[in-house]
Amino acid sequence: MARIKIELPAAFPFSIQIPVRIQDVNYGGHVGNDAILSIMHESRLQYLQSIGYKELDLVTNTGLIMADVAIAYKGEAFHGDVLMVEVAAGEFSTFGFELFYRITTNRADKSHTIAEGKTGMVCFDYNTRKVARLSPEMKASLEK
Repeated sequence: MARIKIELPAAFPFSIQIPVRIQDVNYGGHVGNDAILSIMHESRLQYLQSIGYKELDLVTNTGLIMADVAIAYKGEAFHGDVLMVEVAAGEFSTFGFELFYRITTNRADKSHTIAEGKTGMVCFDYNTRKVARLSPEMKASLEK
């Protein structure tokens, strides 16, 4: 069976710590796949905010839409873990870019990789309901 392989960038300019909440844990006793996606979403919002952007600009009514997502699960996370989520942008196009995520946790002074992921982000104009061009300013901020 073919597995998803995500080639992560060499460096991640942003990281955030997110504690695992009890509602993130599924019946298997570990963090569920839906929670990992939600954690990636929170990390994306925090990353964009750190470079001066939001997913939706209410003034211009433009924003970002997640066009696709890929997640490769590498290990288990549990309630009480604090996840380190690193985020980097890359693979720019006229209308968007990809965000890459590396999620790890430390237990007993050892780092454990929990998941690797990427999301394809598309710029979108909510006034015209059409894709929009990635602005040179935003691209420059994402490339730092």
